[in-house]
Amino acid sequence: MASTLLAHHPWTKHPLIISAPMRLIALAPLAVAVSQAGGLGFIGAGSDLNDLTNQLKHAKALFLDNHIKSEVLPVGVGFINWGADFQLALDILANHIPAVAWFFAPERNQDLLRWSTGVRDVTQGRTKIWIQIGTVADAVEVANLCNPDVLVVQGADAGGHGLERGAGIITLLPEVADAMQAIGKGNINLVAAGGIAEGRGVAACLALGAEGVVMGTRFLASEEANIAKGYQDDVLKSSDGGVRTVRSKVYDTLRGTTGWPDRYGGRGIINESYMDAVNGEVTDEMKRLYEKALTKGDEGWGEHGRLTAYAGTAIGLVHQVSPAHEIVSEVRSQALKLFSPPHTSKL
Repeated sequence: MASTLLAHHPWTKHPLIISAPMRLIALAPLAVAVSQAGGLGFIGAGSDLNDLTNQLKHAKALFLDNHIKSEVLPVGVGFINWGADFQLALDILANHIPAVAWFFAPERNQDLLRWSTGVRDVTQGRTKIWIQIGTVADAVEVANLCNPDVLVVQGADAGGHGLERGAGIITLLPEVADAMQAIGKGNINLVAAGGIAEGRGVAACLALGAEGVVMGTRFLASEEANIAKGYQDDVLKSSDGGVRTVRSKVYDTLRGTTGWPDRYGGRGIINESYMDAVNGEVTDEMKRLYEKALTKGDEGWGEHGRLTAYAGTAIGLVHQVSPAHEIVSEVRSQALKLFSPPHTSKL
């Protein structure tokens, strides 16, 4: 494993386990818990930055409670670039410097140059730049434009928002790695995302060239996730994720979270809302039923519910709710055992 990624984040351990910046779900408690376990936790700022200052202050307070004081907070922040306020982001990061800024879903890749340059300037290079991509072409363009510290290579199995068309991580990751070498950008670290929920997936991604792995769906079942019990239960009860989840624009339309560039969709667990819209159309009646489901609390989720439960195809590998630090430690231990030399006995 290349040393630069761990060197940039000296509290981390190999293999690097990263919690995805899930909007509204991955807040300061989850991010801090993951980082304190030797991983790298992210706060999901998303496109609405109004609460980001409070979350960064909360993270700082949690670290101070554990006698950890650092000018650069040992967490990252994830931005959805098409909707986030650029100047507000710079103002916040200038005063509360995170270890990483993760960029995702710009209107066009050229926009990421402004974001990368701006964040590097206001943090004096102390905040590292991670950019999420889902195709080889995007990887090459972004690498040449922004020279990020890390490319987050997201495969098609990922939950939540991603490209509607793309490859799984097994083929995408090595092809991106080869492309980086071909353009002289082999120094850019790669981390893998999409369909990873336990040590076997981590080990596979490391073998394919990743220097860290991102897990989102697994951390939906963490004690620190800011998630409704009905949503969490839906994740735990579901299996066979390639069948039980689907990438679609239906859930965004029902929730009112529109504005995403056309090539993005959100992978979620199939429920009555999706089944009613198999032709892609969302009617006023469906919106009414969705609003009614919001009043049902935890009963609004599930196979016969209507509320959006974004999750990846790894749902069948998630079986229980655990503290985030236990998830990080368990997954790391599983992966390391797979890389340990086999025991041989003397005859």
